[in-house]
Amino acid sequence: MKEKNKEYALDILKEISEVVSHVDESKLEQLTDLILEIKKAGKKVYCAGAGRSLLMIRTFSMRLMHLGLRSYVVGETATPALEAGDLLIFGSGSGETGSLCAIQEKAEKAGARIATITRNPGSSLARCSELVVHIPLEYAENSIQPAGSVFEQAMLILCDAMVLRLLEKGNMLEGRDINDFIKILHTNLE
Repeated sequence: MKEKNKEYALDILKEISEVVSHVDESKLEQLTDLILEIKKAGKKVYCAGAGRSLLMIRTFSMRLMHLGLRSYVVGETATPALEAGDLLIFGSGSGETGSLCAIQEKAEKAGARIATITRNPGSSLARCSELVVHIPLEYAENSIQPAGSVFEQAMLILCDAMVLRLLEKGNMLEGRDINDFIKILHTNLE
């Protein structure tokens, strides 16, 4: 019996690897530095997206909270008001989702700093952002997956990589095991 599921999984990993290898490292480093700057200033980080991109950026927000940042997902009932100097990070393949563009306008008026992770660096969200992380999907043009999957998977992996870099640059582990560190703020009501 042929192992078709694993073959597909390995093909997907190759696609993601090819795309991630072409992401501009300096932009990832700038976003990492911006997040650390926000943390040091005692400001908040907001993450926003729609559809599957929202699911991916929500995991990033959760990890930022585990690192001790005041991190929230836009649209959740317990999300506090955004204030001047806070950071809003969009995860949006198209960068043109109407609801996200409306959120961007409000955030800009409030004086927030804005970053966007997108496949479309010329999009409305990207044009209004001080920092854009471009995920270049042209390196997966012949993907075996549905249209947005490579973007979403690459964004998830890049965000997890930035968590590791935040831990490193922020000297957060201080000799502790990463799992022990994450457990400090991990939910205990499950």
